[in-house]
Amino acid sequence: RDGRSDWSSDVCSSDLIARALTKLLSGDKASERAERLHFADAGHGYDQFGQHPDFVALGDAIAGPLYDKYFRVISHGHENIPQTGAAVLACNHSGTLPFDGAMVWVDVFRNTDPPRAPRAVADYFVSSLPLIGTLFARSGVVSGSRGNAQALLEAGELLLIFPEGTPGIGKLYKDRYNLQKWRQGHCELAIRHQAPVIPIGVVGAEEQMPQIARIPIPGPVPYLPIPATLVPLPVRYHIYYGEPIRFDDEYDAEDADDPEIVAEAALRVQAAVDALLKRGLAERKGVFA
Repeated sequence: RDGRSDWSSDVCSSDLIARALTKLLSGDKASERAERLHFADAGHGYDQFGQHPDFVALGDAIAGPLYDKYFRVISHGHENIPQTGAAVLACNHSGTLPFDGAMVWVDVFRNTDPPRAPRAVADYFVSSLPLIGTLFARSGVVSGSRGNAQALLEAGELLLIFPEGTPGIGKLYKDRYNLQKWRQGHCELAIRHQAPVIPIGVVGAEEQMPQIARIPIPGPVPYLPIPATLVPLPVRYHIYYGEPIRFDDEYDAEDADDPEIVAEAALRVQAAVDALLKRGLAERKGVFA
């Protein structure tokens, strides 16, 4: 067989494996939802970044039990997620390991109709991780380059960004719910592409794996975390979505080139996320409740 035939065979085999695993883990529910996924097929079953509905379903089947039974996620304000069109979802980040990203991903997928799987922007090293990097890409995760983000917004996708980056999940327990340095690129993208920003506050993840220290290590992963517990605690997650911030009502696309405008916009998003966190902390009855 030629190279194309080999490639096609591999694709079909991986799809069948994903479908079989999904059915084994969750029956038909996840697959039926993924069949209605907002999805831009590039002509060969995958989109231009490697996402595939069968793997989106598998991602839901894998993360779903954590969402339903372990972290028992409660979603607040998900009606603020746009049902169509491009948008930037800007979320706080915490928890030593990025379970918060997975829970937001499931929450958006399950609370949009037709279903939308947010395109989470990950740090550069994630795509280089064996197996995990490929599985993440198939479910919609992309490396955090400007070109990738622009292409996804131009395609009308939901872009899930954690402006704190790795320092967010690496903060020590004593610094919980204190937002780390808030990057501004998400607002530059939102203004340039005239897309709304949806602030998201995740409450609960800060307590799942209290981090007491970290050790810098060479290689793609920036450090080795030293948590107080080896596995995440069964904390209760609360995910809060704020009202869309419509920078497109205030600024033209070319205003994205003005650093003062972008900085002011980023401060507004940061303040909105911080307000959601304060609201969630005030409303919850306890870390595990």
